[in-house]
Formats: sequence, structure tokens, C-alpha cells
Amino acid sequence: MKKNENLSPSCPIRTTLEMLGGKWRLLIINEIGAGSLRYGELKRSIPEISEKMLTQELKTLVDNDLVVRHNYGEVPPRVDYALTENGKKALQLIEPIRDFGLQYIKK
Repeated sequence: MKKNENLSPSCPIRTTLEMLGGKWRLLIINEIGAGSLRYGELKRSIPEISEKMLTQELKTLVDNDLVVRHNYGEVPPRVDYALTENGKKALQLIEPIRDFGLQYIKK
């Protein structure tokens, strides 16, 4: 596992933001949270994301041990993505964020 060089053990908030921050990572984790998905299924569930960005974000999530990539070694290639234990913990952060967003929108 490749560790993200930007993570700071002295600041847990910064570490969390480096791992989960950005426009797409929590959305990807949320989609995979219901069960493992193939790349095409992820792309369809988040249509606004470009293929390049989805590939890049999935690689980062795999490198940060939040998502695991299963390659079945078949032809045609079959690959799917699932949450690791750390990814499942990150998934728990989404509900409070969603609740905050809903309260903010209502104002």
C-alpha cells in the first residue's frame, strides 16, 4: 500500500481531509457503500464525473486503503471496487455531512 505523502500524523483533521477531501471522493465512497461496483456502474451513478477523474480518484482511494480493487483476471477484463474496513468507517461520516447540507439548504 502506498501512503499519501501529504498526510500529517500531527493533525488528524488534515489527514482526514487529505484522504476524503475534494469534490468526488465522498460521493464515490457513498456509491460503493451499498456494495461493490464495477467501473461502468460507478460512472453511471455519478454522471458528472469525467472518466479521467474517476480513474484518478479510485486510484487515490485504493492507495489510501479506503477502497479495494478486485481484478478477476478474465477476458474481457472484469474489475470491481469495494470498501475496505477504513472505507466503511469513512462511510459513517457521510450521514452527518448530508444532514448538515439538508439543514443548510432549508435556511
